[in-house]
Amino acid sequence: MSDEILNQLAGDMNKLLSEPAGSRRVKITDLTPRDGQQCKLATRVTTDDLLPLCASIDNCGFYAVEVWGGATFDVCMRYLNEDPWDRLRRIKSVMPKSKLQMLLRGQHILAYRPYTDKIVYKFVERAVANGINVFRVFEATNDFRNIETATKAVKEFGGEAHVEVNYTVSPVHTLEKWLEYAEQLIEVGADWLSLKDATGILTPFNAYRIIKGIKDMTKGKLPVLLHCHDMGGTSSMCHLMAVLAGVDMIDTVLSPLSFGSAHPATETMVASLAGTPFDTGIDLKVLEEPALITRQIKEKYEKYETGYTGVSAEVFIHKVPGGMISNMVAQLKEAKRMDLMDAALKETPSVEKDLGHPPLLTPTSQIVGVQAVLNVLAGERYKIVTKETSDYVKGKYGRPPGTVSPELIKKIMKDKQPDYSIRSGEMADPADWDKAAKDLGPLAKCDEDLLLGVLFPMQAKEFLTKRESGIQN
Repeated sequence: MSDEILNQLAGDMNKLLSEPAGSRRVKITDLTPRDGQQCKLATRVTTDDLLPLCASIDNCGFYAVEVWGGATFDVCMRYLNEDPWDRLRRIKSVMPKSKLQMLLRGQHILAYRPYTDKIVYKFVERAVANGINVFRVFEATNDFRNIETATKAVKEFGGEAHVEVNYTVSPVHTLEKWLEYAEQLIEVGADWLSLKDATGILTPFNAYRIIKGIKDMTKGKLPVLLHCHDMGGTSSMCHLMAVLAGVDMIDTVLSPLSFGSAHPATETMVASLAGTPFDTGIDLKVLEEPALITRQIKEKYEKYETGYTGVSAEVFIHKVPGGMISNMVAQLKEAKRMDLMDAALKETPSVEKDLGHPPLLTPTSQIVGVQAVLNVLAGERYKIVTKETSDYVKGKYGRPPGTVSPELIKKIMKDKQPDYSIRSGEMADPADWDKAAKDLGPLAKCDEDLLLGVLFPMQAKEFLTKRESGIQN
């Protein structure tokens, strides 16, 4: 297979180098205001500090800019005493030229359990109304039944649906499986297909193989993009190989918050492709101002940058993203057992295997990581089983990619067997909306407030109570 790839690559290079600059222009989505600060600064940057950066980025000519979603939603309430909806509106006001992008966890929206189709539709409708144009939609186990509703809602309300295939390395994830996933996403109705490596374990030749295979298989039916973190230190190489394989867009982060747990530097990729058929059309000089603002943000929030945001080749073994490693450290510190950190990381691949090899990104990374820590703390595997692990085995997080450990199923479900034919949305609580309305009462002034209560009941009530009392930061 390696000789075949090299021969194909050599042929592609000879052909491409003869083409004029910009003839195969590669688009860039910059992730600095959301994924960049989430990966490197624990999502703690306030809206006031993001606004100058966003206003400057608006002049750069990116395809889209990711500004919302992921962990930013609950962190706004949990740590910053901010309304996430207000953050979105304020960012929109300073970015009139740009498409604004968010990360959406399919049927789980922005939380950690599934919600009904009605609530998914309501959330997407309000996100579009408040300024989101592009939705990166994913489902951690690659059970695409859990993104169908969100994708339909995005398109119905006028947004772009960029649907993601989550990359991992396991016995069940073959090249044929990636192509099968891509074919499924065409049927779902995606506008773009994203190959997403949230961990940073994609290697250059695999990037080429998969992107080339997807491009050949889709035959131009939908454009393809690469989202690749850098924990393993290979992201720039992966991006370049993906470009040579025909990728249409790449994700980057401005240099002060780039690489390691984040993504390749925007400036690095722009410079690397300049003057080639893949020239991005973005002027490096225009990136100077937003990069300077990003550096100032990094300096202000440097206390949140942990020792787990840089490159760590161990990720190729344990496959745990940087953010989840930080959570594991916090658990072990609280238990005063940091001596078990190496054991927890070694236990992680075993838990991942027991759960059928799910890609490790939110929420499956948290499920696997927390369970691994509990296993080593207890000195016995699955002596304590979290509710999230139990729900995963029962199918509430989607159909596992591989076979779940029969022993674990028996421990959790006794004599019953999980029914993975049931879609997660069908397991959701249909009373979520009414419960939030009753719990929040007059604190909720609009549908956006009620959605806060649906997704994060405790945090929403505390935040809205402070707002009602006039308590500000």
